[in-house]
Amino acid sequence: MAKKARPSRSPTNRGQKLPPEPLSAEEAKALLRACSRRAPTGVRNAALLGLLYRGGLRCGEAIALYLKDVDRKAGTVRVLHGKGDHSRVVGLDPGAFALVERWLDKRKTLKIKRTAPLICTLAGGPLDPSYVRHAVKRLAKRAGIDKRVHPHGLRHSHAVELAREGVPMNVIQAQLGHRSLSTTNLYVNHLCPQHVVEAMQAREWSL
Repeated sequence: MAKKARPSRSPTNRGQKLPPEPLSAEEAKALLRACSRRAPTGVRNAALLGLLYRGGLRCGEAIALYLKDVDRKAGTVRVLHGKGDHSRVVGLDPGAFALVERWLDKRKTLKIKRTAPLICTLAGGPLDPSYVRHAVKRLAKRAGIDKRVHPHGLRHSHAVELAREGVPMNVIQAQLGHRSLSTTNLYVNHLCPQHVVEAMQAREWSL
């Protein structure tokens, strides 16, 4: 008699929307340091993390980039097909751009075709989003980060840092690619309720 197939078990958190856990600046640096500086995959993954964390790109946006979308001199990255198929240009700081530059140099030694995606496999193929999720999780474990770390969380971390640095909300809106300023306000206030924290810390109390 043939054995009945066991029903597949769904993840315990399936269908649940877990709260975001933005990384601190030190945690983000630890995540980047967990990437190998010699292995081609490590150099590539560091460039990818730079785009997610310092550029605030969505995972799908980052792995859809091509060489023509990167302007080294201007320090910009052009996203052609963002959420809702809207395009935008984001700024990337010199430190993050250096990570991309290192990967571009490594691409040349690997003789990857210029027509391949900017962030690609070592054979020049497109990266699968599931690979990115697992890679980020693996690097977080290696870095000793206890938080739930995922690609979109790096975008959250980017938004929090910009807000704490006093960057105007309309600039954060443009960088993240939100169509509405109210969306950015809700997004940032949810992730970084600084006014609430400051009000609570200003209270006096003693036993």
